Amino acid sequence: MAVNKPLDVTNAIKQKALDLGFHKVGIVRVADWAGVEPEGLRSWLAKGYQAEMAWMAASKRQNVYEILPTVKSIVCVAMNYYTPHQRPSGAEYGKISRYGWGRDYHKVLHKRLKALSLWLEAQTWLETQNERIQTRYYADTGPIQDKVWAERAGIGWIAKNSNVITREYGSWVFLGEVLTNLDLTPDRPHTQHCGTCTRCIDACPTAAITEPFVVDANRCIAYHTIENRREELPEHIAHHLQGWVAGCDICQDVCPWNQRFAQETDIPDFQPYPDNIAPKLQDLAQINAAEYDRRFPASALRRIKPEMWRRNARANLEFSDLHDSSPKPQAYHTDNE
Repeated sequence: MAVNKPLDVTNAIKQKALDLGFHKVGIVRVADWAGVEPEGLRSWLAKGYQAEMAWMAASKRQNVYEILPTVKSIVCVAMNYYTPHQRPSGAEYGKISRYGWGRDYHKVLHKRLKALSLWLEAQTWLETQNERIQTRYYADTGPIQDKVWAERAGIGWIAKNSNVITREYGSWVFLGEVLTNLDLTPDRPHTQHCGTCTRCIDACPTAAITEPFVVDANRCIAYHTIENRREELPEHIAHHLQGWVAGCDICQDVCPWNQRFAQETDIPDFQPYPDNIAPKLQDLAQINAAEYDRRFPASALRRIKPEMWRRNARANLEFSDLHDSSPKPQAYHTDNE
């Protein structure tokens, strides 16, 4: 095949990504962003907003050349995971974030990202560039700022709750990237479309969104139910869980873009496992290893260990009577400032 112009190559890669099941794809030329540091990252780290997620400070996260020294382009992809199932409202039920309802998204995306990478590396018709095609791929698993690159690739924009919103699917998308040494034609970066809306900020029961586009993990229910390994949850979190035992979708549920544009995914793997939509808090408060394995096969929720499920459920049961009466905490500053 004689096709070797950057635009032709770019279009071929985009079509392959769509053929593999990704719902959106965009390209970034890394050199276009040389010396441009994403606003807020250093400040966010300096304030201690990463909590105990020490990996967020990895130097590779701020310098993509440390990941792949020869990188010239990043192929960014997004996959819609929304399903229209609704959680029951009863206080006896726990709430699980939609991202974890079905099969582990890492497995789903990695399979396709690997296929895209292998296909790209096998394209001998690109060898006129006199170098072997190199790739690295990630789906929320490596030291790369996936939201920043997704916005630069035109996938969507980083919202005030720090999620990426797409015009077509809202923020119910998983992100992935393939880094490559190919020089590809870039897409136009996405523009901001949150406007004056503050629904996500106003709805957060723990005031975790300290200001637009800034989330303090120390106050985030999702962080504490998934990443906090301590025996007890902080009181300012436990009092405001509102049933959440695995993640939190409050800021996404209230987003007008999600309410208007969410559409059901065509990926069967993202359909919910039976026990994930309406788990009983009493059951989770007593979950053992065997039941844990039965409930969460090939699930991203396996990051939450049995003792954490028990902790999260018991905290909800203990403080459920306080949900309506406990005042919303004010945003606070950490000792790191």
